[in-house]
Amino acid sequence: MLQYMIILLDDTSTSFCHYETTKTERNLISLDNLRKAIRLAMIENVTAQMVYPAYELPQEYYEVINTIDHSDIAPLEQKNENSDVIVLKDWQYNPPKGCVAVVRATLAALLEHGEVVNEWLKTVARLNVVITDVDTFTDDDQKQYADFLQKLGKGVEQLFMNGLSPQLNLLTDRMMLTSMNNCGAGDTCITLAPNGKFYICPAFYYENPDDNVGDLEQGINIPNKQLYKLGYAPICRECDSWHCKRCVWLNRKLTLEVNTPSHEQCVMAHTERNASRQLMVSIREKGIFLPDKELIPEIDYLDPFNKIKK
Repeated sequence: MLQYMIILLDDTSTSFCHYETTKTERNLISLDNLRKAIRLAMIENVTAQMVYPAYELPQEYYEVINTIDHSDIAPLEQKNENSDVIVLKDWQYNPPKGCVAVVRATLAALLEHGEVVNEWLKTVARLNVVITDVDTFTDDDQKQYADFLQKLGKGVEQLFMNGLSPQLNLLTDRMMLTSMNNCGAGDTCITLAPNGKFYICPAFYYENPDDNVGDLEQGINIPNKQLYKLGYAPICRECDSWHCKRCVWLNRKLTLEVNTPSHEQCVMAHTERNASRQLMVSIREKGIFLPDKELIPEIDYLDPFNKIKK
């Protein structure tokens, strides 16, 4: 059931996930389409998520946006510290204290900035790290990533020991979850682009604007929409890497099927899962920690397909 509508306010709206914002020319959504989108969100009782570009919008846009309860996803350049999610451009920026922050980075860049991540975790309410080159993830990368997460985990552990409650999607989410908590694109979430058309997620729009699933006039029409549901993903529905984004855009890009995960995605998610388990074990050795949560089980695989073969 649809729960969220992502509204891209401009073609240059910031990316907060794996995809790149490929358009460079400003193309602001029309006020008429914005009003129609807001009206539809109200009728369908879904949460509107406004995604902003780096530049300041005309005042009348903010007035229309504020006619509905919504959440704001904005780059730090918007200089709106009240945004629900702030996307950091690079590692040189310091996120506002108490914010929910997103940083997008290649794996190589992330491996170089572990100390920065630990520093940010001291002040932000939550940090989501999005690795932008998942599709190139190799076995050698996996080993480096596992070592990185182990080192990062020691810093996160110390923050817990100091009485803080850091939230980092790569390490702490899996410890808190009891079931799959994925992106939901095409199932619980739909995207409206500035052209007034609907897309499974922003990535589908930027990859191919013709790949739409309806518009504001005709409504949403997703072919084979059951395939975007967890129940129709035979691998994912049995998996316990519950924090995995299960990105349907990456699925389609790498396997040609929206409900079939790629090897790269699975290995990365399970590497994070194992690091979360080790962090949980390490903290519990020093005292009571999440006593109502079961310890994450040990596994002997990183790709569920390998387990199936065995």
